[in-house]
Amino acid sequence: MNPPPFYEILAAELPDTVWLDTALETVSRQPASVARLFPAAGRQCGRWGLTGLPAWTVDDAARALLLTRLPAEAVAAELESLYRYGDGAEKRAVLRALPWLEVRPEVVRELLLDALRTNDTRLVAAALGPAARHLPVAAWRQGVLKAVFMGLPLDGVADLDERADGELATMLAGLAEERHAAGRTMPGDATELLHRLREEVS
Repeated sequence: MNPPPFYEILAAELPDTVWLDTALETVSRQPASVARLFPAAGRQCGRWGLTGLPAWTVDDAARALLLTRLPAEAVAAELESLYRYGDGAEKRAVLRALPWLEVRPEVVRELLLDALRTNDTRLVAAALGPAARHLPVAAWRQGVLKAVFMGLPLDGVADLDERADGELATMLAGLAEERHAAGRTMPGDATELLHRLREEVS
């Protein structure tokens, strides 16, 4: 998968790219420096939403770009450390960058599973993005159900049409019954998905 043109998008929206240019060059030459530069990206570049990359923020894109500049042999070790010790925004950036990094599938899977165990909507949403193809189907279904429970829009779930199946329909139906009993409704997109899956299996 080719990465989005992170640098071009950022260059179009940042007042200047001096810090970013220096950071990218430093990381490519001194991989360990990412431990210092990755957290600093929000403060140095900004945190507003990017018009050129919907649902992403400036610090998301800057951090993803830093990760793509790491030498291949340094990616896995640095990635796990950045995720483990990062705050929510830093963890989200790691998750969002995964599809464009050369990392073993088992490493990706463990990061995604950890994110899905949290109650942070940013991390759950990011874990269900393009990298979610590495999730076992049972974990993926549980992730979708959690997204519905948290009220996250399902249009952010990658490959939803291809992976949704009868088992997911059963799980959604169970959640719908629980909500109905509690006098609560299901999100509209989840209700639409449930109806569609029921039609497909009928």
